[in-house]
Amino acid sequence: MALLYNARYRALFYQWLAIGVIALIAWSMFSTASHNLAKNDIATGFAYLSRQAGFVISEAAIAFEPSDTVARALLVGLANTIKVSLLAAVLGTVLGLLVGIGRMSRNPLLQRLMLAYVEALRNVPLLLYLLFWYAVIINVLPPVRAALPLAPHVYLSNSGLVIPSVTFERGSAIAVAAVVLGMVSALVIRYFSLCRRVATGRPNHGALIAWIAGIAPIALVLLLGGIAMTFDLPEKGRFRLTGGLQVKPEFVALLFGLALSVSANVAEIVRAGIQAVNKGQWEASMALGLPRRRTMRLVILPQALRLIIPPLTNTYLTVFKNSSLAIAIGYPDLVMVSNTVMNQTGQAMETIAIFMGAYLSLSIAISLFMNWYNKRVALKER
Repeated sequence: MALLYNARYRALFYQWLAIGVIALIAWSMFSTASHNLAKNDIATGFAYLSRQAGFVISEAAIAFEPSDTVARALLVGLANTIKVSLLAAVLGTVLGLLVGIGRMSRNPLLQRLMLAYVEALRNVPLLLYLLFWYAVIINVLPPVRAALPLAPHVYLSNSGLVIPSVTFERGSAIAVAAVVLGMVSALVIRYFSLCRRVATGRPNHGALIAWIAGIAPIALVLLLGGIAMTFDLPEKGRFRLTGGLQVKPEFVALLFGLALSVSANVAEIVRAGIQAVNKGQWEASMALGLPRRRTMRLVILPQALRLIIPPLTNTYLTVFKNSSLAIAIGYPDLVMVSNTVMNQTGQAMETIAIFMGAYLSLSIAISLFMNWYNKRVALKER
């Protein structure tokens, strides 16, 4: 009985009691569902994942054939979701940073243009924008024979975007290892050079050495001939484009819509973070003779970053979840592939559980990474 008066024990007891009640309810729901499915002769379990898929996926981030398993089909949908979400997050962050800084411009025209950009994208549902961009690509852009040249060997038409492609004939694993080694070396050198600069107060060309260390491994592998690759450049013919990598209009519309939506949210987060920095920081920097651009890059943004990271986490979580709207324009993401699997196998509960678990795992991974980075940039109190 003495344990009942222990606050720590009571807290643990109530927590485990809550977990037990939740587990009991979940088990009861699972048992009821399994009983009802069995009564209606509906198959249950995950054995269907080893069956042959038997359907085509129009765009796959990894190799896929209709003869592959259902599990690989779901993996293709997950890979497609991750690919478009990561690209949208990166492009949206870069664009949002520029727009957010533009919101703080002294030029009234640029400031109002950036405000209009943010308000237009934040106040219209993303689904409508996805449908709008898809309709623009399909109905407004010219056909393949009159494709628009955006850059040398880069063409845009109502059939999508065609860009140069690279095929590794030998040494793809070596190339990846060289790139990873270069990135790790650059980060380590940069970290120690910054520590030494802070300790001594003297410049040591750490950034230049880090760049050289980052490029050196892949350059060395190329010089030694460890990689064999071919470049396939698209060429515009009389009636069609040949060669290169074709990016389908569904992917282009989804990437464009998600990236613009992310950029509007990032712009407001950046603006709020910059405005939260004390104005005295601007005045002190200018008193030291720093121009406005260098003040923004070296003084204001590093301090604003501590305020930007927490709300930015929610934006990145949202872009992964909003990618599920791809089903509206026919992009084969995880939800669309899962719907096809459910229609063919009839096992909806298991398939829904799989893609819910996939989205939950991605969200937790993003949260853990952003929380780790937030701790890295946060002020350390003594």
